[in-house]
Amino acid sequence: MKLLRRTFLTSCAAPLLSANLIATAAPSPAVPPVLRDAAEVTPRGGLPNALAKLQAGQPVKVGYLGGSITAAPGWRVKSLKWLQEKFPTAKLTEINAAIGGTGSDLGVFRVQRDVLDHKPDLMFVEFAVNDGGADPARIQKCMEGIVRQTWKVDPTTDICFVYTLSEPFLKDLKEGKASQSATAMEGVADHYQIPSIHFGVGVASLEKEGKLIFKGEKPTAPAKPGDPILFSGDGVHPHVETGHELYLQTIIRAWPVIAEKGAGAKPHALIAPLRADNWEKAKLVPVTQDMLKGSWTKIDMPTHPIGKGYQQRLPGMWKATGPDAVLEFEFEGSHVAGYDLVGPDGGQLEVTVDALPPKKLARIDAHCTYHRLATSLLLTGAPEGRHHVKVQLLAEAPDKRKILFPKNVPDLEKNPAKYQDNVWYLGGLLLLGDLVK
Repeated sequence: MKLLRRTFLTSCAAPLLSANLIATAAPSPAVPPVLRDAAEVTPRGGLPNALAKLQAGQPVKVGYLGGSITAAPGWRVKSLKWLQEKFPTAKLTEINAAIGGTGSDLGVFRVQRDVLDHKPDLMFVEFAVNDGGADPARIQKCMEGIVRQTWKVDPTTDICFVYTLSEPFLKDLKEGKASQSATAMEGVADHYQIPSIHFGVGVASLEKEGKLIFKGEKPTAPAKPGDPILFSGDGVHPHVETGHELYLQTIIRAWPVIAEKGAGAKPHALIAPLRADNWEKAKLVPVTQDMLKGSWTKIDMPTHPIGKGYQQRLPGMWKATGPDAVLEFEFEGSHVAGYDLVGPDGGQLEVTVDALPPKKLARIDAHCTYHRLATSLLLTGAPEGRHHVKVQLLAEAPDKRKILFPKNVPDLEKNPAKYQDNVWYLGGLLLLGDLVK
């Protein structure tokens, strides 16, 4: 049983979500040992239920579960508009469940609240870039957990995996190979016959032919006919008018290929799992009063200046303000985290799990000139069973000057009052298992 710390792998220079104490997992024989050939579209079982509703002119809800590339007003917005134009008698609505800087290891905990509670007919899942440095076994556990949770709730919900790309993926793609993350995801897609669309294949081909510049500053003058397409400014996030347009064109090319497969509405079979250790039991649970002792305040999220920005994502919010503030609970399972905020007023926590030595954890990180979603307090690598967790806000403040990036220290010097408090904003628990009442 271990408490581990790892910096969250993110595509963002200043991520919208920070994560601590993320586990690693041993490679599994289920994970392909080599990179797969990259195919622009693999239709598998198609999207039979969503397609039937679209063709019949029925209402269709489209969910987008992903990171910052999906959060941008790019391929998500463009694809929904294109579907509406293609099926003008259907009424399409969007479920925007994208959070920048997050991967499938958060997506598997939040898919129920952020997508499934809204009853999607079709769900696109985009995590290839933010899972780029993650262990392939972990990726498969999480992606399979997303699939199994979805089809347990509604077996008629269609799922499509989409793979975006960042600069580190480009070399392999130009050689016809998918990234490690997409390769792991394709194993899950094969098992459940989920269609997949690789946005990066066409982009890499254009770059290889000299028709696209993958990363560069936007020119001041308008592009002339024949000029290379400028894909992105940072090697990760496509420009809306160019890179995201290429992503849309990939969907348009892939759609008829996928539509040929699996004609006729039918429920998806929840077959035996690919991995027995998949994360289908992952859940986001609210913090309740009986878990709390000491100086806690329940935040009224619609009116609170910080809380109102997180109503869409958190089941509630509590604020710990004094060193007597304690969170304490027991659970049956193997993995648990807090779903919280980091920020300039973040304090320092002491985390004690079972008989393990206490660990200190700051609720401010190098980016924290502002508040953003975070995960913390993870117990991982634990055997299945009952575990006792106690977290206390300490009187001792973290050394915020040392924690901040040097470029952010002037903000502390200019606005010392913003950093003066030492508090903890807690929104829920990310649990692989069940709370013990």
